[in-house]
Amino acid sequence: MHLATYVGLQHAASRTLADSFRQVADGHADEPDVHTLCHTLAAMSDAHVDRLAPVADRYGEQREDEPERLHADGLGETRSGGVGLLRDLQDLYVLASFVDITWTVLGQAAQGTRDHELLDVVTSCETDTRRQLKWLNTRIKQAAPQALIASETVT
Repeated sequence: MHLATYVGLQHAASRTLADSFRQVADGHADEPDVHTLCHTLAAMSDAHVDRLAPVADRYGEQREDEPERLHADGLGETRSGGVGLLRDLQDLYVLASFVDITWTVLGQAAQGTRDHELLDVVTSCETDTRRQLKWLNTRIKQAAPQALIASETVT
């Protein structure tokens, strides 16, 4: 059974997402909404890590050679300026999308194994992850015009 592989993958990805949200929050502290909401969204991901712990205890967290190409890289460092914020938010979106699809995979496994505890964890955490994605999408839409167009007109 490869469920342990995906439990470990999700555990690490959720931890990475939480750390990355905190990094963007602190790196863009001059944007009050980004600072505050990224810390809130990081706490959400921290809760996912905690909720996954009993599942990981039950199934284990196994590392397979093949899925190693599936991983979730966190942000190395934050960028500066409007375009930097846009790119950092986009990186968070990619990472959150990875977390989201991994929840989907785990949800399918939970249904297949009739593991109601795992399904409850997946359902709750998947809802939170979709909230994270929705906020990121909205904030990217807000940041894009100013970063890409308005800054060009300033000389």
